[in-house]
Amino acid sequence: MSTLKVDLDLVEKYNQPGPRYTSYPPATKFTDGVKWDDLRQRIEANNQSERGLSLYFHIPFCETLCWFCGCTTVITLNHERGMGYVESLGREVATMAPLINKKRKAVQLHFGGGSPTFLRPDEIRRLGEIIHQHFDFASDIEASVEVDPRRLTRDHVVALAEIGFNRASMGVQDFNPQVQEAIHRIQPEAMTQQALDWMRELGFQSVNFDLIYGLPHQTVKSFNSTLDTVLNMQPDRLAVFSYAHVPWIKPAQKILQAKVLPTAEVKLQILKTIIERLTENDRYVYIGMDHFAKPNDELTVAQRNKELQRNFQGYSTRAGSDIYAFGMSSISQIPDAYWQNEKEIAPWQTAVDSGHVPLHRAYFVTEEDNRRRETIMRVMCDLSLDHAAMGKKLGINFAEHFKNELASLAPYEADGLVKRTATGLKVTDTGRLFIRNIAMCFDNTLAPVGERRHSRTI
Repeated sequence: MSTLKVDLDLVEKYNQPGPRYTSYPPATKFTDGVKWDDLRQRIEANNQSERGLSLYFHIPFCETLCWFCGCTTVITLNHERGMGYVESLGREVATMAPLINKKRKAVQLHFGGGSPTFLRPDEIRRLGEIIHQHFDFASDIEASVEVDPRRLTRDHVVALAEIGFNRASMGVQDFNPQVQEAIHRIQPEAMTQQALDWMRELGFQSVNFDLIYGLPHQTVKSFNSTLDTVLNMQPDRLAVFSYAHVPWIKPAQKILQAKVLPTAEVKLQILKTIIERLTENDRYVYIGMDHFAKPNDELTVAQRNKELQRNFQGYSTRAGSDIYAFGMSSISQIPDAYWQNEKEIAPWQTAVDSGHVPLHRAYFVTEEDNRRRETIMRVMCDLSLDHAAMGKKLGINFAEHFKNELASLAPYEADGLVKRTATGLKVTDTGRLFIRNIAMCFDNTLAPVGERRHSRTI
């Protein structure tokens, strides 16, 4: 795939609210009506398997709030809270671990936040000790951590490497000082470069940068300068997100309403610039859903081999693993259930410190949910569908079962975003940008457009 050209008329046509499909059904469908005894039975059944484990730990703390942030965070300057949280995580793991098959190996590990590097290096080592006490790592584990260069020391990176991390993701957002000041996140270029150098020096296999477009004071010219710097640093992967303005969910975002947010037209021009520059001369491959990876990256290879999947950690190369998640607000996933921990730190801590599972809400996946989940997953990861293969996998006549959904793709076909045949469909290179919209055709949980409480698809 060479440079991907972006048609702004199509972007404007299809830019509407929609899910990101890190789960199906989306987390908005989870309910507090599920009882722990019923969920426990499903977890025990899941652990008759020796499938790989994907372990997630949510570290919610940040010293300061970035005003664009939509994450679940606890803002505090009190670093003494770190070790108490780690020990509570230890109690939560100890409560869940007896239910998990000891023969299962961790093929993925992820620390997210908040900012995991809020923890001191010795607290990171202690959390690693807890994890290794209860879980065995696969020899080729993909262990990824989110780091904040503003609070990072070399010893943080040493500690992360010591406990098994080999990948990292860094929030960059934008290198322009005016933008950084407006979003309350001052992070000079040299600081990001230093963090990158430490990780490469200490053997991290892959480093991802997160960028955001649609922030105050951004212009096509200013973001081009950020892209110049990024391309010079050559991260292995990039996640380039559209700023989702949801002040009804994240009140701090109201501060940005008084700032100079780019117009919708400028924001789309920035998006066009991002995609065209990053894919120029095959520098990066546009995986889809905001993600770019180098042509020889695991993500790119997995997509080419139809081995990619999506989950709460985004695109993943470890298909067939189950997510067991720990920490406040974290979400676990097995084939027939999702469950989320208490979303606030006090009830989460009370539950785990008393030896209980901190269950907040959950969802049991139906047979029809599974059919639609697998279809949406394959569209978003493989960028294609084979009717016969899908029918065999799902035990249905695929073309007949999804007759109306396939018919609803006609506008996308007319606009050159998908190619349909009697045997299946293929998303075109142009269609990669509209993958959420295409996937939405197979979603039977969607509210009418005007009632959707989602970020926009593009």
